Amino acid sequence: MAEPQLSVRSARARDLAHRLARRENRSIADIVERALEAYEVRETGREPAADFYRRVSQAYGEEIDLEVVIRESRTPHSGLDL
Repeated sequence: MAEPQLSVRSARARDLAHRLARRENRSIADIVERALEAYEVRETGREPAADFYRRVSQAYGEEIDLEVVIRESRTPHSGLDL
């Protein structure tokens, strides 16, 4: 079965993807995927992992045990109300 393909009708986008792929020594598909993922994070407001960990370390200090924080915040589910 053939791989899905993305067709972009922009010479500028094509040239930029090729230039970045050569410079980064990556495939064009990888460049496009990474660019779209970065765009999604930026536009949807999803916080990147690096920013999350930076914010958590500023709020709680350098040494934080995420397992303890998660365990403290957990509450048992009461189950279905039939």
